[in-house]
Amino acid sequence: MSGKNKKVSESLFFPRSEQSCLTLCFYPQGTKLGSKDQKDVAPDQKSPHPKKSSSVSKEASIKSADASYCRKDLLKLSPSFQETPQSGRLRLFIDKLRLCCVMFDWNPEDQSQTDLKAIETKRQLLLELVDFIGKSKSVFTEQAVAEVMKMVCTNLFRTLPPKVHKTMVDPEEEEPVFEPAWPHLQIVYELFLRFIVSGDLDVRMMRKHINANFVNGLLELLDSEDRRERDYLKTILHRIYAKFMMLRAWIRKSISLTFYNFIYATEHHNGVSELLEILGSIISGFAQPLKAEHKQFLRSVLMPMHKVKPLAIFHQQLSYCVTQFVDKDHTLAPDVITGNTLVRLYI
Repeated sequence: MSGKNKKVSESLFFPRSEQSCLTLCFYPQGTKLGSKDQKDVAPDQKSPHPKKSSSVSKEASIKSADASYCRKDLLKLSPSFQETPQSGRLRLFIDKLRLCCVMFDWNPEDQSQTDLKAIETKRQLLLELVDFIGKSKSVFTEQAVAEVMKMVCTNLFRTLPPKVHKTMVDPEEEEPVFEPAWPHLQIVYELFLRFIVSGDLDVRMMRKHINANFVNGLLELLDSEDRRERDYLKTILHRIYAKFMMLRAWIRKSISLTFYNFIYATEHHNGVSELLEILGSIISGFAQPLKAEHKQFLRSVLMPMHKVKPLAIFHQQLSYCVTQFVDKDHTLAPDVITGNTLVRLYI
């Protein structure tokens, strides 16, 4: 790749194989990618003397709209955005997004030299896309948005590997677990984060892509043992909650269900601390007087979390959430402390 690609440092904006969940992201009905660049000519209207094509340009080398890619395609030279005319950059952007949908087995024993070269090429392509998103408003068209979401879903939504730690552990005391695919995942997370925080993004257009299923996919990934991935997910979920108001009730409900399963079934979830940090910000934004459903959340979800065995790992975040409720409504203090709630849990 050209040296013009910008490096993304290990400490990106903020800051675990392979099962595609493409059902979470789909193309809008009726969308025909690249249709503006193609002329529809009926068979009987074709010229009997077609023009002879000159040397094939780099733009013409881009695959058709319905083409799919394989690892061999990653080994072919892809033109840079700088050397592509303005009129062809959106098409090139989509082409690079589709190339980044090619997935790899990250087991070192199964990787050939060709695979390693293709992996590095994909990483460089992802860096190009991150840079291009920050410079071009054309990536926020309906056509491009559908392709961005397809690439994000293909790379992020996967079956998490078996847990290394069978019980919840303090990340400061145990050796960290790193996701093998992180060299790609990190850049995909950074790309998506920059994408959704952009002021040029049309929230109404995104409703068909960032929906309840998409949010549930992100919440499932929060059980990753890689703390770096959970940090990105925490930030992204918080941004989605702030920007997509129609999903706020669903996000709160989904977090509640995750906690119910944690309290009464598994007592193991790597993302409890991050979920509580998200909740701390949500609770601080609750309007006063508090709604009955919010008070019920305190009594039926947050208070029972004090009795689980790994309480020490997330006690600080849990205490902050409970304190936020009491600050919002002082009448909850007796119920929390003496009203057969907190005291009863420790008896």
